[in-house]
Amino acid sequence: MLRSRAKYTMHSPDKTRHAPESMAGSPTLDERASNCFGCGPANPQGLHLVFTTSADDPVHPTATAQIQLDRYHEGPPGYLHGGLVATLLDEAMSKLNRPLNVLAMTRHMEVDYLRPVPLFQPLVVISRHLRREGRKLFHQAEIQNQLGETLARAQGLFIVIDEKMLAAAGLTQPED
Repeated sequence: MLRSRAKYTMHSPDKTRHAPESMAGSPTLDERASNCFGCGPANPQGLHLVFTTSADDPVHPTATAQIQLDRYHEGPPGYLHGGLVATLLDEAMSKLNRPLNVLAMTRHMEVDYLRPVPLFQPLVVISRHLRREGRKLFHQAEIQNQLGETLARAQGLFIVIDEKMLAAAGLTQPED
């Protein structure tokens, strides 16, 4: 087991870190996460993903984003870095939590890298909620090319975060 000799200091929540000053009032948790690497508009190095969610089937909502990445995201020459493939799939699955009206975090994710994901080409990442068991949410996601071929696939387990814990951490307002 690796042990770090670094000393950790607990900090109170940074109430301005995620919210641009232009955001008036009390922003939602999603709005305060504007620095998110995957979807945050305020992160200059982020992917700036924009997802469309659909709850046409409220039991199995979906989320979709059109993407096209470039040399800044390269792993093997001409192809997307594997860590970013996983990031895209994780981000897509996390977007399913909103139509389910919960805040949840990734607990486990399994990725199948089926084919190299090319750079400089339009791609789509699609996710779908599979089922819920108490606080456990099971999601899946895929990255597809223009022909609809699946290049990578993931399944994830997300855990719903207790609202009282969020309020105690200063991340949401208590309901009472």
